[in-house]
Amino acid sequence: MKQITTIGLDLAKNVFQIHGADGEGAPVVNRKLRRGEVLRFFERQPPCLVGMEACGGSHHWAREISALGHDVRLIPPIYVKPFVKRGKTDAADAEAISEAVTRKTMRFVPIKSVDQQAAAMVLKTRALLVRQQTQAINALRAHLSELGVIAGVGPAKVAALIEIVRDEADTRLPKAARFALAEIAVQIEALTKQIGKLEREIVAEAKRDEDMRRLTTIPGVGAITAASVKAFVPDPDGFKSARHFAAWLGLTPKPHSSGGKERLGGISKMGNPMLRSLLVCGATSVLRHVKGNEKAPRWLTALLARRPFKVVAIALANKMARVIWALLTKGGTYRNTGATAGATGA
Repeated sequence: MKQITTIGLDLAKNVFQIHGADGEGAPVVNRKLRRGEVLRFFERQPPCLVGMEACGGSHHWAREISALGHDVRLIPPIYVKPFVKRGKTDAADAEAISEAVTRKTMRFVPIKSVDQQAAAMVLKTRALLVRQQTQAINALRAHLSELGVIAGVGPAKVAALIEIVRDEADTRLPKAARFALAEIAVQIEALTKQIGKLEREIVAEAKRDEDMRRLTTIPGVGAITAASVKAFVPDPDGFKSARHFAAWLGLTPKPHSSGGKERLGGISKMGNPMLRSLLVCGATSVLRHVKGNEKAPRWLTALLARRPFKVVAIALANKMARVIWALLTKGGTYRNTGATAGATGA
């Protein structure tokens, strides 16, 4: 039997599919493996190139298989799909992965360490709690508005609504409504406490980590944004330039060009949506301090004069992304000229 040099591994929960090929790309083995058989199979194989689709559990398997001496590479699933010949089966997927991983121009996803995944879990947990908090606040506002009770915009105004719900002397709320809305109020307060606890830990970690401290010197970049960059961008050196990094985040126009005619649409919105939204929010906070500020950069003031606010926010987020890449790859801190003094970021 010919020696296997390339293996495509289609991941699953319990039943995995492998496709092994020799140096010429000819199929050698194509079989299923139970979860407990995967590592035993790779232990018996000589060092070879192993390809997998990047997904939730791929980083764990990449670390385990790499420890056995294999060269493991993770491929974005969208780049594997063109290599699937016909139909959707585990065997066809494994064969496509085996072929895609050998391409010289293929782009790969850096393998994350356990610490990087743990840091991402903290940020994703916070994002989940924030969504739940927003949902509960919206529900409280909507129910009270049906009874003619409203409050100002923003989470800070919710405390007034909670006081109304708990005020037994307020006759605007029927007994049944007060009983139900009191539970929502308890949930909002619990979520607020949990979010605060996570944010304090994120800020503390940002103060301990040198890279995060340097990133927070950028106007509009706070502890949460810096922590997100560290967690979701494990290898900034993998990008050729700052423009490639900004494009990976989806902060560049999506091209629709053909026949020599260049057409650019809205931003592509590719990459990590959480990190992109944090950069846009940070850019928005910076722009609020630009209007009327004599020390503001001329290009930013001129851009605000002729383009919509949100378009300028995206442009500034793009610039912030490029500055982040420069600091991570070349070191140093942001040289603040005072143009955006007082701006804060997430």
